[in-house]
Formats: sequence, C-alpha cells, structure tokens
Amino acid sequence: MVTSANQTPEQSANSALGDSSDGTAPIRAIALEQHEVQNSVRQAGINPNFWYAVAWSSQLAAGQVLGVEVWQQKIALYRDRSGAVQALEDACPHRGVELSRGKVMGDHLACRYHGWEFDGAGQCRKIPYLPPSQKLPCAQAQSYRAVDRYGIIWVFPGDQSLADQMPLPEIPEFDDPQWLAVPVTGQFRAHFSVCNENSMDVFHGFLHEELQGWFDPVLLKLKDEGNAIVADYRVSYKGQMAKFLGFTESADQVTTKTVTVQYRYPHFFSRLEGVSSLYLMRLPVGLRESRSFAIFFLRLGLPGWLVQVLRPWAAKLIEQKIFMRFLNQDIEMMESEQRAIDRDPQRRYVEINPAIIAVQRMILRQYQQFLNGKAKPSR
Repeated sequence: MVTSANQTPEQSANSALGDSSDGTAPIRAIALEQHEVQNSVRQAGINPNFWYAVAWSSQLAAGQVLGVEVWQQKIALYRDRSGAVQALEDACPHRGVELSRGKVMGDHLACRYHGWEFDGAGQCRKIPYLPPSQKLPCAQAQSYRAVDRYGIIWVFPGDQSLADQMPLPEIPEFDDPQWLAVPVTGQFRAHFSVCNENSMDVFHGFLHEELQGWFDPVLLKLKDEGNAIVADYRVSYKGQMAKFLGFTESADQVTTKTVTVQYRYPHFFSRLEGVSSLYLMRLPVGLRESRSFAIFFLRLGLPGWLVQVLRPWAAKLIEQKIFMRFLNQDIEMMESEQRAIDRDPQRRYVEINPAIIAVQRMILRQYQQFLNGKAKPSR
C-alpha cells in the first residue's frame, strides 16, 4: 500500500510515505523510538529461508572445493561428475575437520584427514581403510540445496523442505544480448543492515560528486508491499561519465531520470528508465561481515552481436574504472559507520529518510518471522 503524506510520523514509519501535492514524498524526522529500531537491526540475524548468492559460478571449477559462509553457517561446495553444485556443512561428521579442505572423488567429497567420502546428500559412502563388505557407520553431513544460475551459485541455508517454494530472483536481462552485463563483487566489514541501507539510500550522491555521480535526488514515492519496499527517486546526471554510460546525451546537459529501487528480501533490484538495471544479491556472513554479488546491465546502443564481442574487456573496464570507484567510496563510509556502532551500540541516531526506516523494519520483520518458526516465509 502507498500511504498518504498527511499521516502522522508514527504511521509513516510503520508503513511508508506516498505522494504529496507536488508529486514528491516529503522527508521528515521519524518519531516512534526510531533509535530503538536502528539499534535492534544492527544485531538482527537473517531469515535463512531464502536463496542466497554465495559465489560466482566461475569460482568453482570441476574438481575444486570452495568454502563459503552464510550467516555463520560454513558450507563446502563442490561439483559432481555432471557439473551440478553440491553443498555440505563444512565439517566432517568424523572429527569436524573442514570438508572444504577435502578432495572431490567422482560424485563424492572426501575429507582430507581420513578420506571419508560423502555424497551430495551428506551420506557417508566410503571409508578407505575399511573393507568394502563392512557396514559403514551412521555418519551424515548436513546437506543444502544449491543451484547454479545467472553465473552465480545460490544456496538455500534454511529449512530444506521450503526450498522449492521460494523462487530464485528473475533476471530477464541475463539472456538478452542487447544488454552488457557487468559483474561486481563487494566485501564489507559491516553488518548487512548497514549495507542494505546504503543500497536503498539515493541521498548519498554527495559522496560521489567527484566521480560525476547523480545529484539533486528527490524521493517521489515509497511503497511497502509487505514482501518488498519499493522507492522511486528522481535524480539528475551531468558529465562525461554520465554520457559514456548512456544516462545523458550530452556531457554539458543535465538529464533528470527516475530510478526505482526495490528491496525484495534479502536482495536489491533497481532500474533507471530503461537505461540500466542492477541486481544486487546480498550475502550476510556475520555480525560484522557482508558480501554482495551484483550484476549491472547497461544498454550501449549497439547491435547485440557487437555487445557480446566487446563484453569481456568492456565489462572489466567498466567494473574497474567506474563501478569499483563508486563502491570503494561506499565501503569506506559503511565501515566507518560500523566502527561507530561498535564503539557505542546504544548511541542515538537521527534518520529522516523513510525508505531507510522501511528497510530496517523489513529486516526485523523477516528475522522475527524466522524466530517465530512460521512454516512458510513471505515473498
């Protein structure tokens, strides 16, 4: 629902702000003990009953084992003989040694310590120093559903019976040759809520002014759909970088566009009026560590075949020379914010962007839903 602009601050904080008379959503300070919400969200865990991106597909070649972590759950990934990704708890049931140190043996993963072999379901299938006729002990490693799609490896770390009920995010641009896909990896020494707020916060364009980022942002509409927070911002662009990326036709011309940002727990999606799209998959690792696997899609105005020919070097160039420069500035701010939280967890802060408050409440709502043990998460 879209709420009206004449609601009380308390009502605005609990749902969202809508359109005002001039077509923009007013920014106002939020009451309702908002500092308590912000302090609580910094300690919140995740709802694990969603698909989480844990690695790029290219990071896991045949015969390799890769250790990843989803909110303090360590997981070992490997590919079986068919190339399918298998995911097991990163601890051998025998002695607890990390299975990510192990060796792929056909369809099995062998612990490096004693060679115990486990299949993709986590069942022990062989112990090399026992005769083939001897019955194996009941040794079962926790297994997780894993999928390789969009060049990303996804793991479902929660209740495995719910995995089929929760679809992966849809990325229609991935198979469209007209779009140039630019993958970008982020690593942050900060709680995932700090990172999520940065992704929803279009008002920090001031940080990127030297990189010719966006300016004069205005929140037009904010909508809480229950399973998603959707915000429309009006932003302006100018300069050579904006022209190169197709945001404006002339470097000297100010172009105003609408960017839509969606927080569909636990990931972000944004679109800039048919010019670009962003799919940002968040990976909460621990209380002070997060990662992201993002794919930017750009329209270069070139034939699809030419876009694909240029893709290998163009994507790398744009990632390193443009997107990573923006991301590194964001990382510096997010990690500074986390250090302030660590120094004084109860410090009061003043947040006036209702989109940020809506994101905080979504995080707490999903975590509480998991703690309450509901059978099926909202989506």
